[in-house]
Amino acid sequence: MDKQPDTHPQDEHHIAGCATCQARFALEGLDVNLEKVWQGVVAGVWSRPVSRTERLLGSLLHSPGLARALLTTPSLLPSWLLATAAVLTVGVFFTYSTGQPWVALLAPALAGASIAYAYGPGIDPAFELAQSLPVSHRTVLLVRAFTVFALNALLGLAASLVAGELSLLTASWLIPMSAVSALALTISLLSHSANTGVFAAFSGWALIVLGGRVATEQWAAAVTDATLMPFYLLVAALMTVVILRLADESDRRKANWR
Repeated sequence: MDKQPDTHPQDEHHIAGCATCQARFALEGLDVNLEKVWQGVVAGVWSRPVSRTERLLGSLLHSPGLARALLTTPSLLPSWLLATAAVLTVGVFFTYSTGQPWVALLAPALAGASIAYAYGPGIDPAFELAQSLPVSHRTVLLVRAFTVFALNALLGLAASLVAGELSLLTASWLIPMSAVSALALTISLLSHSANTGVFAAFSGWALIVLGGRVATEQWAAAVTDATLMPFYLLVAALMTVVILRLADESDRRKANWR
């Protein structure tokens, strides 16, 4: 019978001819030190230098941890905001070329995608780390969602100004923008998948835009038809209730875990 693994010599010649030692080292190579990996995630998110912006946010929010969680939101990263601005710029170009309000049609979909990536497991490392923060999930979720929505609204308003759409039409697309954003975040939280939330936002908004085009022969019907506004408000209100309930459930699980 072969010797026990812990009594085998650790020299290269023995290991080269011993199947038991080779199997043991292969299994050890597959072992993952999860604690070490977690420490690396923590270091990557929380150990970077505190910027002036983060220090200011920490003062305003009265929570340095919440400020760090806000600034690590994927859809608030400069690259994401630049991509959103680029798409809206294309919308401005097509508005001038076709006379159709493309900025108003693009803004709700872009906001929905951004909101879907604002909060949730698997989206950003700060979500799991937030489990240890003395801040409720509801607070983190609302702060992130409000900030993402506000920045997208500002980008849309700026694009509308450049495209010459800054009028009553602007207020009309802010309402469906709220509904699409609330739908995207709800689906993202329920499915634990930001991509699913984005798909729900894009497909839902596309169906409404195409339906309005078929019914009225106008692309702008989705944002100008007054009969749709109560529907948008109802969807936004219902989805907000669901979002808050999901956040409260996360807070209860967090309290029980502690």
